[in-house]
Amino acid sequence: MRTRGNQPDVPAPDSPWSEIVPGLWMGGHEFRGTSGRLEFAVVRDEFDLVQTLLRLPGHGPDPGVEHHVWDIPDGPLDGTQLAGVLRLARAVGEALDDGRRVLVRCYHGYNRSGLVVAQALIHRGRSADDAIRLIRSRRSSWALHNELFVAYLRAGLPTVRLLEELAE
Repeated sequence: MRTRGNQPDVPAPDSPWSEIVPGLWMGGHEFRGTSGRLEFAVVRDEFDLVQTLLRLPGHGPDPGVEHHVWDIPDGPLDGTQLAGVLRLARAVGEALDDGRRVLVRCYHGYNRSGLVVAQALIHRGRSADDAIRLIRSRRSSWALHNELFVAYLRAGLPTVRLLEELAE
């Protein structure tokens, strides 16, 4: 399984966030700026809803912006963590239905945010493989390079959650 934790050569993205479908953005906490140096991605009030899967102090959003925080690892998830991913994905869909701008973010904006965004796209009728392809084409070829998360999406997160809870 490839994850950020055991792949130190994963490059930082070229932008703080990328629009996957209208109104839905995926991003991280750092990116490689035009100077080639790493820069912090700080959210102010660009979005109506920010979902953070890895919270780092000083990265926003501004007060008054709806902010959901659900810290999860870039690795195997338990039933409670999977339930949170499903809840966040539903909230993404509801916000999009209301015409709101949504950012889902993690460290680089590749795996954890990709899991939530892909699940939101699946809820909206896309196949897992179509959602993964779309995310990789819009964010980075590094998006969803965590093979376990890809397997979760292909198996179906609700099913994976049930199986994980049975194993606990």
